[in-house]
Amino acid sequence: MHKLSTLDMTHILLSLGAMLALGRLLAELARKLNQPAVIGEIFAGIILGPTLLGSMFPDAVWFLRPTGESRLVMNGFTNIAIVLYLLVAGMDVDLKKVVRQGKTASYVGFMGVLFPFVMGYAAVMIFPNYLGYHIGVDKTVFALFFATALSISALPVIAKTLMDLNYYRTDVGMVIMTSAIFNDIVGWIIFSIILGRIGGADSMGLPVALVVLVVLLFTVLMLTVGRMAINKVLPRILAYASWPGGVLGFAVSLGLLCAAFTEWVGIHAVFGAFMAGVALGDSEHMRKRTKETLDQFVSFIFAPLFFVGIGLKVNLFENFDPLLTLVVILLAFVGKVAGCGIGARLGGMPARESLAVGFGMNARGAMEIILALLALEHGLIGEKMFVSLVIMALTTSVVSGPMMQLVLKSKRKRQIGDYLVGRAFVSHLKSSDVSGAVREMSDALAPVCGLDPREVESAVIEREKIVPTGLGFGVAIPHAKVKGMKAPAIGVAISRGGVDFNSADGLPAHLIFMILTPEDDLTSQVEILSELSRMIKNHELCERMKNARSHTELLGLLRTKEI
Repeated sequence: MHKLSTLDMTHILLSLGAMLALGRLLAELARKLNQPAVIGEIFAGIILGPTLLGSMFPDAVWFLRPTGESRLVMNGFTNIAIVLYLLVAGMDVDLKKVVRQGKTASYVGFMGVLFPFVMGYAAVMIFPNYLGYHIGVDKTVFALFFATALSISALPVIAKTLMDLNYYRTDVGMVIMTSAIFNDIVGWIIFSIILGRIGGADSMGLPVALVVLVVLLFTVLMLTVGRMAINKVLPRILAYASWPGGVLGFAVSLGLLCAAFTEWVGIHAVFGAFMAGVALGDSEHMRKRTKETLDQFVSFIFAPLFFVGIGLKVNLFENFDPLLTLVVILLAFVGKVAGCGIGARLGGMPARESLAVGFGMNARGAMEIILALLALEHGLIGEKMFVSLVIMALTTSVVSGPMMQLVLKSKRKRQIGDYLVGRAFVSHLKSSDVSGAVREMSDALAPVCGLDPREVESAVIEREKIVPTGLGFGVAIPHAKVKGMKAPAIGVAISRGGVDFNSADGLPAHLIFMILTPEDDLTSQVEILSELSRMIKNHELCERMKNARSHTELLGLLRTKEI
């Protein structure tokens, strides 16, 4: 009987711990830089993998090179991670929006496959030597492979990017996701044909025509009979099983079973999990809290392990051919962005949104790497083309979100915690009157912003004379626009005795936010004041913040907005 040795278990646990720790750390850094978290997670894998630490300090990251049974366990674990992530992504699909965007999505999906496929096939047939073709390989198969490599998109990366940027539930996001589903079906079907041609298929060996028929039938059934069955079962689970454990167990079980089915027929497991998520999420009995619980656990624990794993698979420095890589990246961008953009325009979308759809569909991610690995293992491509395809996959995944933001001219909505200044936290305000409180807070906040405390004090007091800033329920927000500031800044003070900021309810303020914004910034002050006004409606949260003992404790409450 085979079993994992102590060394194997050590490999696995150390690998998962290091991957998750660095993945989450860089994901948070990416979000601080207004980028999708998936960018940080992929770069965590590059740092831990053979590109950097694996080459420079191999003994320090020995546990990230598992062998034998531990390698199989790690591969299985990361595959389950992305299956669960696609289950969650599917639960967030709004079928009403999908139906409404059906025409546009069909154009995007069709053109997003046809345009890059024709371009890739023609490029190999006309310039084979410039694209890594070598004698002894079937030129037609190589051309089909390269055309497929340019045509596919990465549903997991696309879903993660859209969620990170809060585009997932928008009309643009639904067009991209619906098109990506179509793209994923077509991509895996073409993929299975190529694997058959190079002897790499490991499914049940079903004929391609039958695979296409089974997948289409599965999709239709999940969106009709499956949805109705789930809608009948969920009320019984809610009534007789523990909550939310019963529903979570049912959702994960269904996702894994559907994933197993699509994997068995030759289409990747993520597609089955995604369709299960769509059917589950559409049920009126699927509670929002249940979705959020599963989403948080999967998105912050399982998904990073998969995306970090992408960077662990390749050494970007070895066999790097700059010209080949540049050509591959250029063809990938032009084919996918132009094809999907044209499709979106044909579907009636405005030019700016059409271009955003093109960039959103451009992410290749793990599917590209899987395809490249199989092609390399079967001698269809060389190591230089393999590295070029991996770099292309990473590049398209990394720039997809930022390019969408640039095209749509949107930024992540800033939160109060983004502007909070740690060194301007006054835990025990001494003054009991407004002028004294403003002076103390100006002394704490102004130097950090490079400002004169007395000028800040004067500006805030003048603003206070116009309209008192007591919001009520023990919260006050003295504020001013200050010349010379580059970015908003917020200082916080806790007053045990309270300061009378003349609030409508007559209560003294125990929690005081001093808000300074640039003189020419017309929006940030309004956004911050609006957010604070909404926040004080949560009375329990305000009470907890009034008793905060440190900036870190206060920031934690603001970030989570939970008590």
